Amino acid sequence: MIKGQKVVCINDTFPALIRAIYKQLPVKGVTYTIREVFLGREKVVKGGDSATVGLLLAELTNSKDPFHQGEQELGFSSERFAPLEAKSDDERIEAEEEGELAGTGAGGKPHSGFWQN
Repeated sequence: MIKGQKVVCINDTFPALIRAIYKQLPVKGVTYTIREVFLGREKVVKGGDSATVGLLLAELTNSKDPFHQGEQELGFSSERFAPLEAKSDDERIEAEEEGELAGTGAGGKPHSGFWQN
C-alpha cells in the first residue's frame, strides 16, 4: 500500500477502548485514500513489540497517539483495508522515487502505532 492509493475498509470491528480513544473510525465497505503509510506496533500498550504497517487516511482525522513521543496521529492497521485499485508500475516507481512508501511517521521518526488490529 502506498500514499495516494484508494483502499476499502474490510474490517470495522473495534473494541470499546478504541472507540473511546478515536474521534473517527473507518466503516466497512467505504473507500478511503491513504494519506500516510508508517510502521507501528500492533498492541495497544506502551512499547508493543510487534510491528505492522499502519495507515493514516485522508478522509479521517484523529487525535495524537498518547504513547508516541513525536505526537503522531492515531492510525489504523493496514490489515483492515484492501486495495481498491492497483497502481500501475509507473505510478509505483514514481511513488518510490518520491519516498512515499512505508517507513516513518511525522518528522521522519518511526511511528509507535497506537491502534487495534
